[in-house]
Amino acid sequence: MQIELSNDEIKIKKLRLTLSLYLNYFVHGFGLIILAQNMVALSQDWGTPLKVVSFVISGIGIGRLIAYLITGPLADALSRKLFIYIGMLSYLTFALGMVMHPNLIVAYGLAILAGIANSALDAGTYTTLVEMNNGKGHGTVLIKAFMSLGEFVLPLIIATIQQQAWWYGWSFIVMAAVIIVNLILIAPLKFPQPNQVASAQQEFAQAESKTKRNLQTGLLLVYGYTSMALMIWFTQWISLYAKESLNLGITQSQLMMSLYSVGSIIGVLVLFFLLQKVKRKLNLMLALNGGALLALLALLLIPNLLAIQVASLLFGFCAAGGVMQTGLTVFIDLFPKHRGLVTGIYYFFGSIASFTVPLITGLLSDQGIATAFGGDLVIAAVGLVIVGLLRLTAREGRLK
Repeated sequence: MQIELSNDEIKIKKLRLTLSLYLNYFVHGFGLIILAQNMVALSQDWGTPLKVVSFVISGIGIGRLIAYLITGPLADALSRKLFIYIGMLSYLTFALGMVMHPNLIVAYGLAILAGIANSALDAGTYTTLVEMNNGKGHGTVLIKAFMSLGEFVLPLIIATIQQQAWWYGWSFIVMAAVIIVNLILIAPLKFPQPNQVASAQQEFAQAESKTKRNLQTGLLLVYGYTSMALMIWFTQWISLYAKESLNLGITQSQLMMSLYSVGSIIGVLVLFFLLQKVKRKLNLMLALNGGALLALLALLLIPNLLAIQVASLLFGFCAAGGVMQTGLTVFIDLFPKHRGLVTGIYYFFGSIASFTVPLITGLLSDQGIATAFGGDLVIAAVGLVIVGLLRLTAREGRLK
């Protein structure tokens, strides 16, 4: 006999599942930077120069590219929870494997596994959060906040380890411990049925003509690239641009990156609130992409310390406050029965950006640091044009 749950019990179970899903992205924040934060220690442990450690780190991007086109469709066909387990166990293997003094080949394989973990978590989590909220995607925006929190906490842990002259591997052990605790927490929780489509969503998807939907799909795929490239480009070059081109000191140059991070966290919280109040997501995306473009123009054209500090904060708010995740929810609205596939393809294009931006900016840096940083302006402009075209092609009351 099936026991009926009260509304309060259902809400508690939903909250527990939501928090466990977000906790995975706190761990993912660790995974994004833990190799880079331990570069010197790993270099000494492996007896290799830093550039070899950097090569190992590149395996994370390879893992994403390999996995995104596979994990998305399979998450639709099989189980969201299965792929969240795959992501968690892959990250657990990565964390424990890295402290067992692997050779370089094994270490590179573990880095690839970390990239696969990222894609598996995305395929299971974004879709689950949408399905838990009756097709609404505002819950996906907070993923960015938990990633940022992980990226904030890990350097503090590593700084403490270094100050106390402890073994560097404790940072990986902490990461593994959080995963194990979350595995215990998530095991008894029930996930929503996958690809349950509200009648309004299905009507919307059917209402768009095939030609128009193909055009919108192409635009959203390019936006998956530009929205990721915009952030990577900025974070890779802002400190060096501030130091070399704006003639700021080391502390002030690093502050630009900190202000970007603060703006990102504020942006996530504001966007999470707005997405529950505002019906048209594309209007928000248009405003945020326009704000990012204006912030970059200010950084390039206004040689005033306060102005560039405000611009860095504004750029973080607009470009890294969840607008990429909002683009994904718009994409999912087009294909509500293929949420896993859409998530995989969208982030596959984002992964291409993580691979190509360092190559493009490296070539541009031959012309000067300002040129390398200024190239982000082109990406911002393209992103704004794409969202503008999406807005123009949207049917009244349909694509939002």
